[in-house]
Amino acid sequence: MNESFFNTAVQHMLKNRSVYGAVLCVENGDSSISWIGGAGNIKAEDRYYIASVTKLYITAVMVMLRAENKLAFTDSICAYFPDELISSIHVLDGVDYTKSITIAHLLRNTSGIPDYFYYEKPKGEAAAHLFRGNDQSWPLDKVIQQAKALKPKFKPGQKGKVHYSDTNFQLLGGIIEQVTGKWVGDVFKEYIFQPLHLTNTYAYRDINDKTPVPMYYKSQVVHAPKYLASITAEGGIVSTAADTMAFLKAFFTGFFFPKDVLSELMETWNMIFFPGQFYFGLGIEKIWTPRLFSPFKPIKDVLGFWGQSGAFAFHNPETDLYFTGTVNQLSGFGHSAAYRAIMKIIKSAK
Repeated sequence: MNESFFNTAVQHMLKNRSVYGAVLCVENGDSSISWIGGAGNIKAEDRYYIASVTKLYITAVMVMLRAENKLAFTDSICAYFPDELISSIHVLDGVDYTKSITIAHLLRNTSGIPDYFYYEKPKGEAAAHLFRGNDQSWPLDKVIQQAKALKPKFKPGQKGKVHYSDTNFQLLGGIIEQVTGKWVGDVFKEYIFQPLHLTNTYAYRDINDKTPVPMYYKSQVVHAPKYLASITAEGGIVSTAADTMAFLKAFFTGFFFPKDVLSELMETWNMIFFPGQFYFGLGIEKIWTPRLFSPFKPIKDVLGFWGQSGAFAFHNPETDLYFTGTVNQLSGFGHSAAYRAIMKIIKSAK
């Protein structure tokens, strides 16, 4: 693999008609492979919304707070919120299961708490509603009230059940703020951005900030600053592919926590069919790769996180390759372009 090979890979990401710009960063563990490039209307050094890749940063912070004995994953979430706020967030068939929900349930997406924003409607449809002039803020109390008005998906921790819910990570953000006494964006800065010297990474807060490249929903440029400034814990980080790469490598190489913690994060996987199709562990995702895609050289674990914006951060331990970047498309139609690029590079390295 050489520069021409990687450049072709990122250019091919634009062949998806939903992708107007893309950036791809590829490195291996010792950085003997280290390449970054942009295509279309995004340059390699541009800042972009990493969306739900933010959740991997939440996972790192939660593990570090646990190591400081500030919380336990077995704790009931009721220990961290006023009763009048959190009670009845999970009432199923007349039974209130709220006290049974643990931090681990939130991290695993096994709480059964519904997604406050995308409940019972396609992500694209919900996004279209938001991004067509209906920009609004979603503070935690509003998120909780919305979740209470919706029917839970299943009992907390019910065997074999999983539901991808942004509500879970909004609640994790609230727990982080409770135990630290700080805004979750400042906690990111203290625990992750500053130790890694990530000078191009921050939690989006200023609704007048137009630094990140504009996102797209299909062919429409998106402007939703109130929403983006209010969802810090579930998807509010702005970064670059290079800075995200520094975080990703730190996550998997023991910078934030001992490497044996990774075994805990990956001990149990549940298949999620929406949005997309992937496995979910303890605050981490694994790409589902059908054997048909590479029948003679099966691709093993590809670990990290997708973002709704088409942002990605993944590691393939088998080849020791790391991938970060974005296709900057909220509709969900551009993710396949990033997926194909990642898989092509992994196959070439095997």
